[in-house]
Amino acid sequence: MQQRNDIQEMALKDVMGDRFGRYSKYIIQERALPDIRDGLKPVQRRILFAMAEDGNTHDKAFRKSAKSVGNIMGNYHPHGDSSIYEAMVRMSQDWKLRDVLIEMHGNNGSMDGDPAAAMRYTEARLSELSGELLADIEKETVDLVWNFDDTEKEPTVLPARYPNLLVNGSTGISAGYATEIPTHNLGEVIDGTIYLIDHPNAKLKKIMEFIPGPDFPTGAILQGEDEIKNAYTEGKGRVVLRSKVEIQKVKAGREQIVVSELPYEVNKANLVKKIDEVRLMKKIDGITEVRDETDRTGLQIVVELRKDANAEGILNYLYKNTDLQVNYNFNMVAIDEQRPKQVGLIRILEAYIAHRKDVIKRRSRFELTRSEKRQHIVEGLMKALSILDQVIQTIRRSKDKKDAKNNLVQAFDFSEAQAEAIVSLQLYRLTNTDITALKKEAQELAGNIAFLNLILSDETELLKLMKKELREVKKKYATPRKTHIQREIEEIVVETEVLVAQEDVVVSVTREGYIKRSSLRSYSASVPEEIGMKETDYLIFAEKLHTLQHLLIVTSKGNMIYRPVHELSDIRWKDVGEHLSQMITNFEKDEKIIHVYPYENLDENKVFVFISKEGMIKQTEMTEFDVWRTYKSRGTLCMNLKGDDEIVNAYLVDKNADLDVFLVSRRNFGLRYSLDEVSVVGARAAGVISMNLKAGDHVVNGILVWSEGDTPITIVTQRGAVKRMLAQEISSLSRAKRGILVLRELKNNPHRVVYMAESEDDDEIQVITEKGNVKTFSSKDYPISDRTSNGSFLTDEKVDGLVVAASQVAKTDITKDDTDNDE
Repeated sequence: MQQRNDIQEMALKDVMGDRFGRYSKYIIQERALPDIRDGLKPVQRRILFAMAEDGNTHDKAFRKSAKSVGNIMGNYHPHGDSSIYEAMVRMSQDWKLRDVLIEMHGNNGSMDGDPAAAMRYTEARLSELSGELLADIEKETVDLVWNFDDTEKEPTVLPARYPNLLVNGSTGISAGYATEIPTHNLGEVIDGTIYLIDHPNAKLKKIMEFIPGPDFPTGAILQGEDEIKNAYTEGKGRVVLRSKVEIQKVKAGREQIVVSELPYEVNKANLVKKIDEVRLMKKIDGITEVRDETDRTGLQIVVELRKDANAEGILNYLYKNTDLQVNYNFNMVAIDEQRPKQVGLIRILEAYIAHRKDVIKRRSRFELTRSEKRQHIVEGLMKALSILDQVIQTIRRSKDKKDAKNNLVQAFDFSEAQAEAIVSLQLYRLTNTDITALKKEAQELAGNIAFLNLILSDETELLKLMKKELREVKKKYATPRKTHIQREIEEIVVETEVLVAQEDVVVSVTREGYIKRSSLRSYSASVPEEIGMKETDYLIFAEKLHTLQHLLIVTSKGNMIYRPVHELSDIRWKDVGEHLSQMITNFEKDEKIIHVYPYENLDENKVFVFISKEGMIKQTEMTEFDVWRTYKSRGTLCMNLKGDDEIVNAYLVDKNADLDVFLVSRRNFGLRYSLDEVSVVGARAAGVISMNLKAGDHVVNGILVWSEGDTPITIVTQRGAVKRMLAQEISSLSRAKRGILVLRELKNNPHRVVYMAESEDDDEIQVITEKGNVKTFSSKDYPISDRTSNGSFLTDEKVDGLVVAASQVAKTDITKDDTDNDE
């Protein structure tokens, strides 16, 4: 096979790296990022330069955009016409640029995100301010390079008589870089620039007295002075932009929210749609209508509210959940010395000042050369006019123009340039008037040359001229600030009252973890006993609550689950409800609900008491269970359990309450001691030992009882015996003791406690045997007996089998009257 010399063998990774590197360099330097000196991307610079070259300036008539785009594409920018036209349109949009660079006739888009009309329909020309960017470009002030086909020359940067990068900002995405530079007020930027010219070592704090922050074309309110300072220091930072809003009173005591200014680059139509979606989806209650009343007089969005609506609360919700308030991220990246750099405010101004110095020097050299050339010619003309007759005779004796020039040079010592000017002189220029004019011009030229030499030799004079030109631009184009700056970022607090439709509901929670809220209508249409529930399950909690209340739910596995009542699924009383495992990812199969605590506000004077099966106990402040970030999907730890331990009971009580802990173990031991002996610890702590358990023993239950008084308890054993006694009959000991027997120990077939709980006379307790038999008894059927009694038998262990479980039948405090009153 013949070897080919035009094929190179290269590793793919090298080829890809090299080609992508070149591509990246191109789009970073030549497409997406602005130059720090004139604040323009290449396409913008080419648009302005091409339109200026074509005479499409502010003092001439408008010209079809398509014609301008064609010239730009054909001469300077070999890319798609749509990208050129889009860039041109953006430069004409007064809600995108603080001071527009192009004036456009026709539809140039809108704040609603509408696209501009096609370029064949619109007309454009440079704005007057663009002329300041291009001023003196013809005086060799900037480098010109060949265009893509070497037929035209284009500038690498514009002279820029004001710091355009700050005034009009920039936004763009490149390879590995993005830029987001906000717009600023032209007058403020020029004041800051002048101060930095006079004080080159000025600190940012001083510069910010002149340039306090961005000034967006859409106005609005900017919050966060410290954040602005950080962004101006590092070139990166985040501030908050908030709409300008007023709450107005209208007839019949109603209010409406009126928006007159939006954050920068927020799409108005999308915002109105989003607010209307909030109304339609009833995410908050109280909005009746949303209207866009924007017309030629200005922007206006009206949000009408119901008569009793909380206007401030609704506004806060809209700030938080719509683009009525947004975060603005500074990312000030620009091409500085041909490299992309993250730059702060002072560096941008320094780069501009250095650029402007260079422009003025180059312009001065150009004007000096031109003035010196003209001075030389004027001197020759004045000399010729002083010896006019001899000059005319010399010319008349000459054969032709070339001979005349040579003769003048030889006879009167004129230079070649002077001789050319003399022979080209028109006869009317030989009047006395012209001699006077030449003398005056010679005087002006001498003064101008002296001034230009002074600028070139003395930097102080150069800077004085720079400041004078900046002040001229400010005087002509400066406008009042639009964006109001607030020192602090205001935290938005959306109160639940605003979000939730307020109503009374019935909430139920079962032992196995089924939870629901039912309307009072659904509850009152049913018998309370008709609650939907599995056969193996039983009710733990059923109460009439308000949608603004909250629930803390303690589980057997040491977890605390938080649920706002308004977030519970609205399910009929007769239906089973939603299982907690459908929402809580760490809810285990065999996890059970121990207790449910409704509340409106966390109380710092209350503590939870948790009692575990393996003999641990702890107190934890209620405030430890403030809403956590992942509450919707995860419970949080309330007691750190070891091995197979589980919580058997929990209480929420007042701090320092005069209470005792009363525990009963499987092997019939009872222990009572003061709750003060149990220390208050954090939510993730394991607690302290509650009871000294024998091997194989465990705590059946623990309750809190008054230190003084009579607290009746009911005990059920595995043999079906039921016994009632007073907890206070057990003498008060100290924590972690074994305790005293609450049942007489039998040698044969001893009783073992299955159930123990506090019980009033009207309590009903349900007992389940191993053969599946269910028996219910009332506490009042069993009299209070002493500590050594073993009670009376409810079941026959030979017939029914051993008792495996017992539970108190939950009572609801809801009466028919309650629901009728609310209906």
